[in-house]
Amino acid sequence: MNRSFFAQNPSILWFLAILALFTLGVTLMAEATGTGLISTSFVKTLGKTLCLCLIAIAMDVVWGYCGILSLGHFAFFGIGGYAIGMWLMYARTEVIVTGSMANQVIPPSPQEVSDAIASQIFGVVGASELPTIWSFAHSLPLQLLMVVLVPGLLALVFGWLAFRSRVTGVYLSILTQAMTLALSLYLFQNDSGLRGNNGLSGLQNIPGFESTPQSLVSMAFFWASALALAIGYILFAFVTSGKMGSVIRAIRDDETRVRFLGYHVESYKLFVFTLTAIVAGIAGALYYPQAGIINPAEIAPIASIYLAVWVAIGGRGRLYGAVLGTVFVTLASSWFTGGGAPDINLGFYVIKWTDWWLVLLGLSFVAVTLFAPQGIGGLVDKLVRKKA
Repeated sequence: MNRSFFAQNPSILWFLAILALFTLGVTLMAEATGTGLISTSFVKTLGKTLCLCLIAIAMDVVWGYCGILSLGHFAFFGIGGYAIGMWLMYARTEVIVTGSMANQVIPPSPQEVSDAIASQIFGVVGASELPTIWSFAHSLPLQLLMVVLVPGLLALVFGWLAFRSRVTGVYLSILTQAMTLALSLYLFQNDSGLRGNNGLSGLQNIPGFESTPQSLVSMAFFWASALALAIGYILFAFVTSGKMGSVIRAIRDDETRVRFLGYHVESYKLFVFTLTAIVAGIAGALYYPQAGIINPAEIAPIASIYLAVWVAIGGRGRLYGAVLGTVFVTLASSWFTGGGAPDINLGFYVIKWTDWWLVLLGLSFVAVTLFAPQGIGGLVDKLVRKKA
């Protein structure tokens, strides 16, 4: 069965081969494991880009294949980041607190240690107690479970309510955007239990690996991100192939006819929506330890809109198109906004790309929509056909 699956989908093997070569190349050129041609900060950028590719694939499945334009998938991405960030902050603060209390004449009680940890984490927002949602923050396995469960349950409940009411099209997009906005506004409050606008910081410091160089930690996360992308690509290639893939695409093209043929459309849509939300949460859990910080601004609706732009530029309905679009846009963004692109002096005006990048991105999206609606992936398909 495995052989026939890969034989029917040769693009999977091509993608995995390219990803493996890319991962090997970065490993050989990184500071920690190779020649040092690639800096640690750029390794982190590449690792974060792989995580963004994973959520872009999830977005492509829910939008490009199933026809659900979700403007809330970055919320699931952020929830995954918050879930792992809670453990990272708690465990790191626990090390600091226990170290500072080690010289006390009377050993501190577990409650005193817990109170000190709470004061350290939440003193910035004027609180001194751990909120209820931090009940499992001391346990890595439980927080990893939250990475999967919380986005999955939120997507399941939201999707069930929306799909059973047969909300579709732009109305569904508005609902997902409203969900994202509501979550973002809630997290901005200091009493949300997640430090409000301050967010969770210092996530790059992995508890138990304080003496390990950041160059090696960044490589470990890079490898983990590459592995997650490979597994996610295979998973979604399986979901979008065969009978299930045909039904999902049919729902995108003509939902009413699929329902008339006897298929329970809502179940298919709910499955796709929930599965992609879970994968988005996993991608976020890998992304934010590399970013080092997460705050409510990361979950703002604009982030999900960027995600849709990446998929559109890459080419909807093509898993590799989502990857191409994400890599192109994120690396171009780093170059234009990071000072890599030189300013252009027109005499009467100086074009600074840090100010004009979003305009350029918007124009690129419009150009792709008008002149290349199948995106970069569509151009790749044409080149392959010509060579064939």
